[in-house]
Amino acid sequence: MFRAAISEKECLLFGLCLFEILLFLLIGRVFYIQFFMGERLQALAYEQQTRDRLIKAVRGNITDRNGVPLAENITAYSISVIHAQIKDAEGTAKSLSEVLGLEYDYILKKINKNVALERIQTKVEAETAEKIRNLNLEGVAVDEDVKRVYPLNSLACRVIGFVGKDNQGIIGLEAKYDEYLKGSPGKILTETDAKGRELNFSVKTRNAPENGKTLVTTLDVNIQKYAEQILENAVEAKNAKRGAIIVMNPQNGEIYAMAGKPDFDLNDPFTINDESLKAVWSGLSQEEQNNYLNSMWRNFSINDTYEPGSTFKTVTSSAGLEEGVVTPDDTFNCGGGRKVGGRYIKCWRSPRSHGTETFVQGVQNSCNPVFMDVAARLGADKFYEYMLKFGFDKKTGIDLPGEAIGIMHKKENIGPVELATMSFGQTFQITPMQLLRAVSSIVNGGRLITPHVGREILNEDESLYETLDFSNEERSISKETSDTMREILESVVYTGTGNKAYIPGYRIGGKTATSEKLPRGNGKYIASFMSFAPADNPQVIALVLIDEPQVVYYGGQVAGPVMKDLLTMVLPYLGIEQEYNEEELSKKEIAPFDVDDYSGRDVKEVKSELEKAEMSVEVIGEGGSVVNQFPLKGEKNIYKQQDYTLYGVGGVLNETKRCFK
Repeated sequence: MFRAAISEKECLLFGLCLFEILLFLLIGRVFYIQFFMGERLQALAYEQQTRDRLIKAVRGNITDRNGVPLAENITAYSISVIHAQIKDAEGTAKSLSEVLGLEYDYILKKINKNVALERIQTKVEAETAEKIRNLNLEGVAVDEDVKRVYPLNSLACRVIGFVGKDNQGIIGLEAKYDEYLKGSPGKILTETDAKGRELNFSVKTRNAPENGKTLVTTLDVNIQKYAEQILENAVEAKNAKRGAIIVMNPQNGEIYAMAGKPDFDLNDPFTINDESLKAVWSGLSQEEQNNYLNSMWRNFSINDTYEPGSTFKTVTSSAGLEEGVVTPDDTFNCGGGRKVGGRYIKCWRSPRSHGTETFVQGVQNSCNPVFMDVAARLGADKFYEYMLKFGFDKKTGIDLPGEAIGIMHKKENIGPVELATMSFGQTFQITPMQLLRAVSSIVNGGRLITPHVGREILNEDESLYETLDFSNEERSISKETSDTMREILESVVYTGTGNKAYIPGYRIGGKTATSEKLPRGNGKYIASFMSFAPADNPQVIALVLIDEPQVVYYGGQVAGPVMKDLLTMVLPYLGIEQEYNEEELSKKEIAPFDVDDYSGRDVKEVKSELEKAEMSVEVIGEGGSVVNQFPLKGEKNIYKQQDYTLYGVGGVLNETKRCFK
């Protein structure tokens, strides 16, 4: 009996201890759930009891420097299905396929997907969305969406870039500034039961999206239009492979225009621009198609390298003057070439020669032996040092993705032959933008600026959010050398090989180039012209490249007239006035006068009148009365041979292509 009583007490004590242990475990579990799993379980419960539909943020606009839209948005709609609310999957799929023009099986598969909400199609136009609404299909949601559009189509296409289906930037500024432009999406929250069905009388909560910010660029739509039309005419006239033009402010690196031809439509970027390829496109592999598209989207001005040829002689000249190994009055002798390291290297004029000439005349003549001599005086080490000073070993820092870098010799591999050929821009490669940055420093006082397209970021209410900073204080040469180089390069245009870009009344500096493409002897060239103005205080610098022009391929003859047409339009537009020197005023064709106002007059009558005054006239539009004109009324210092453009009915200044003789 005693043992039994003890056993019963022990049993009760054991049971009590076990209960207390279980109680403590339960309390611990509750504590763990509350403080360690609470947020996660709360989120899971919220997820189960609600359904959210994303509200896309409106992507920020991209504008030119004057506020002209380059990329903007229009209202569109997205069509989605809510699996738990679909009662007739087959009927719903059939109706949607008929309205949206999509495959029935594709839509049915999405409807049967066991998820809270499945997107069927985005960027649907308002008319189509309204048709779907009127069908009153259960489980089908029509939400407001936005569609990215580019109002100027192909204008500056490789600079602006475009977005993909997810509204994320793919190339150009759209990709570079995606963080500012994309914004943050919002949500529409709806209460549901455990099966995802919307509860009766449930309250919907809307979390508004944060729209993207506006990117203001340094581009000027009018200058971009000038550049693209001029370039298109040149590429077509010379039956060239492609062409590029960059227009920039050499003082601060702001890019006014960056054109490339052929181009593509930003509103349809996946359609190839090569007619011969279109015919066989469907038969190409996915890899081949991607390669062609990437090639079409490449920006020649920053993504590709080339041998700059004679435009690089500006660098050799600057280095020689800076180091004091040459002066403007030094004399040289061109016998048609130089023998260097056992190899005879010709002047471009060979078998003819330039004979005895000063250094300045050598630059005007673009004489190869002169630059070979200057480079030899500098020596390989010092020459290489200036290659680095001008930034050819690194990217320019331009705010566009995919920038390439120059391909240079290693210093230890530069022998006499390499040094000689490098002096006039051969046996190494740089990008057009690297060249333009280097020459900008040569003419702006010796400062290496950072080329850029972004200017500032604006909030949705157009207040300033951020000013983009691209300051750079590195120096390449002294101000004194820069001053001398500007004078020398001005003489190249006034009396030398760059005379095709000469415009009376404007002080223009420049340098031509004819670059032979690799492999040597293939008969393919790049004709180029680099120019800046006004020569005494440069406000604009430009580079024209025509890749593989047919028949005539010399830079001065091919790219020179293109540069002249470009500057004829750009300089007056920028407010740079013509100032004639005495020699120019003495010439017969110079006759400054005020431009008359021809608006309202008969186009044919005005055209005849101007042609009698020895003016070149182009009529845009359908004739009738003059509705606009270029040059504008009241402009001064217009000289004879000036191109006139008369805009008749349907022709509007800055919205219609300008043609050139």
